[in-house]
Amino acid sequence: MEVDDVTRTHAHWVSLRVSMENPQKNSPLVRELTRAFSHYNKHNVFLKKNLNETLSFFREIRENQSNTCSGTPGALDTGESTSASGQLSCISLPRHEEDYLQNVVGRAPYILILGQDCSARYQLLNCLLGERLLPLGSEVGGACGPEGGACRRRKLCFTHGRQTRLSLALPGQYELVHQLTAHCGRWDTVPLEDLEIQECEDPAHRLAELEVTLHHALLQEVKIMVLPCRGVQPVHEALEDCRRGILPIILYAVSKDALSAEQVSDLQKVRETLPFPVCFIRTPGGPSDPGALHGQLVSLELIGAPAQTQSMLGESVERLQRVLGPFTRQLLQSHQVEAASLLNTVHCRCLDLFINQAFDMQRDLQITPRRLEYTREKEGELFSSLMAIANRKQEEMKEMIVETLSCMKEQLLEDAADLQFTDIIMSSNGEPVSSKDIKMCISQIQDLIVVRLNQAVANKLTSSVDYLRESFVGTLERCLGSLEKSTPESCSNVTSNHLKQILNAAYNVEVTFHSGSSVTRLFWEQIKQIIHRITWVNPPSVTAEWKRKVAQDAIESLSAAKLAKSICSQFRTRLNSSHEAFAASLRQLEEGHTGRLERTEDLWLRVRKDHAPRLARLSLESRSLRDVLLHGKPKMGRELGRGQYGVVFLCDSWGGHHPCALKSVVPPDDKHWNDLALEFHYTRSLPKHDRLVNLHGSVIDHSYSGGSSIAVLLIMERLHRDLYTGLKAGLSLKERLQIALDVVEGIRFLHSQGLLHRDIKLKNVLLDKQNRAKITDLGFCKPEAMMSGSIVGTPIHMAPELFTGSRPERLSTFDEECWQLMEACWNADPSQRPLLGIVQPSLQSIMDRLCDNSDQKSGSLEDSN
Repeated sequence: MEVDDVTRTHAHWVSLRVSMENPQKNSPLVRELTRAFSHYNKHNVFLKKNLNETLSFFREIRENQSNTCSGTPGALDTGESTSASGQLSCISLPRHEEDYLQNVVGRAPYILILGQDCSARYQLLNCLLGERLLPLGSEVGGACGPEGGACRRRKLCFTHGRQTRLSLALPGQYELVHQLTAHCGRWDTVPLEDLEIQECEDPAHRLAELEVTLHHALLQEVKIMVLPCRGVQPVHEALEDCRRGILPIILYAVSKDALSAEQVSDLQKVRETLPFPVCFIRTPGGPSDPGALHGQLVSLELIGAPAQTQSMLGESVERLQRVLGPFTRQLLQSHQVEAASLLNTVHCRCLDLFINQAFDMQRDLQITPRRLEYTREKEGELFSSLMAIANRKQEEMKEMIVETLSCMKEQLLEDAADLQFTDIIMSSNGEPVSSKDIKMCISQIQDLIVVRLNQAVANKLTSSVDYLRESFVGTLERCLGSLEKSTPESCSNVTSNHLKQILNAAYNVEVTFHSGSSVTRLFWEQIKQIIHRITWVNPPSVTAEWKRKVAQDAIESLSAAKLAKSICSQFRTRLNSSHEAFAASLRQLEEGHTGRLERTEDLWLRVRKDHAPRLARLSLESRSLRDVLLHGKPKMGRELGRGQYGVVFLCDSWGGHHPCALKSVVPPDDKHWNDLALEFHYTRSLPKHDRLVNLHGSVIDHSYSGGSSIAVLLIMERLHRDLYTGLKAGLSLKERLQIALDVVEGIRFLHSQGLLHRDIKLKNVLLDKQNRAKITDLGFCKPEAMMSGSIVGTPIHMAPELFTGSRPERLSTFDEECWQLMEACWNADPSQRPLLGIVQPSLQSIMDRLCDNSDQKSGSLEDSN
């Protein structure tokens, strides 16, 4: 009975019945495994290099932050360091990810051979190396395992060397001085005496493993270890040295119909110690009923259900090659793909953070000077408005004071007559006790008048400037608040408090009617000065009439004109003083921002010119490594076209996509490398869109031009032709308008993703077989925050404000609406050009109108025929 169930996730099962009479040293199996391990080691070199450069990059970022903190005086106290390099503190490689990558990349492949008995293990080893290195059959001696006697064969380790030799060594330590049988003469098969542990050997010799050094192609790429039986060394002890720093390829040789309980227990310990797949291999003379053994392995969950491919039972060496080769490649590949994917995830995550930080820094550089200038202008407008009020309102204030006094006079006189003095002892008939008491009575009557007048006059005066609160003061407060948030904490507190005091004192941000307010205090002082000039000749009797008379004389002695003039004069004086204090504080705030913006601009330039491009290049390398591991190197077909920076070839299929176009770019210097890497990142970061050419992947070809240069192969969607070729061949008006709509839709999508293409031209618009357009070549495409301000693109297609050039003349066939839209789109003033959200419906309207008329005319002609 044959069994065709095999796992690719937990374990593999294959049957091998092979004759070892004439093993082939250079067999297809050896060549297949050698290629698999050679590719793994080659890719691991690139993976290690990328990881080391990534760690070096993040280390430099941390050092730059530390240098900025230590190099800025008072930075640790003021928190100023966080305003510049501290903005990049969120960009780092987490410790657990670094440890995982270091562990994965540092692992070396190692073939571990286990089995039900020594004979099965030895047969498998001989088959792998294609040599009869270990004795078989009767040469091995008695059977081992549960059915035989006690096994005394030690652990074996096969390594590469220029000369063939045997030695005993303690695992991971040093070689032991010991005379082996193989040292006594020439040998082709390892002597049985050297394989076995002698009874008289000391404990160190009993624990030693036999190292076999061979000049073998497979051993150049991978070491092989043959584990002993459990009686010699428990499996968990034998695997202890394999827990760290190796990638095990676990092979289990099966020679019987079923696994014993001890063997099942050993396999469970293997899975716990090394959680990797196991390939079970049936050796010659193995199970008579392999189906039963397969069922046992499935029931024990040592193998699972079939995965993407199935392996059938075979009876030849070639069958082992077809199963063991893919098993090894898949295990090695999945290991490296996982590491490359995680590394690329780190690159992309941090690169996106860099781009976002660059956007924030650019916005800060643009907005902060505007906010400072806006604050200065608004304060000037507020000052001018208040000064105008003070200059033209004197007469109005006089009339207001006269009107207020007239309305309140009778009520003030009545309140004064009824006033009950405090802290003054009066006689029953109202006669004064002393002149001091008379002065106190007069003072209390004056206080009454001042308080009442202050409340009434201040009420009307402040209402004349209250409208300025929202139009000036509110805006100032909000703008100043945003400016203060981005300044060092110590400076921010001092400046903010000073500015708020100025606003509260000079501009009455919080106008109240308490005695402490500026307007109230102003009137209080003026009225007191006038009333205190009233003199009394003889101390009168303190009666109601006397109190009324005192109040009336005080009111009549007030001069509304003088009071209004004095108020306006002091108002102007205070305004000038507050304006100067505000300007001084604003200059202090501006100086603090100037230093901070200089550091921010320096950091922004480093992010744009160094940090982001370097990380983008590392991201391109890690992603390309992942792609080549998964899909291999694409095959170039015939040349399709050439551009300024690369050559485009046909590629029949790659990664499940067909047909494809392959763009080969050989960056001549670091700048072109960085531009290409950023283009790749932006393109891969974009969601798929019908109006953009899909980028399937990338591969870095280190053997390009015979290894003389390194090329980046970008594999992308293949279309029918470009727009230049399409126009030469002829396109109808409807097709041209539809292409224009497609291009506008693609550009709008790029803008919605925060990207500007900057090189839209005929060659960068590709057409499918239905003449629908897609935009390609994002070489100059960047977010605005990553642009340097330099002129890029193809000169003949550049905007008119970049290069002066002639525009096409209007032909008689041009539609008026279409011509107007064209003129608006190439307006030399960018601010006068219509937005794409306006262009798209305008184009659609033109297309609907012109194409409907064209269809109607053609329909009429057909009817007439």
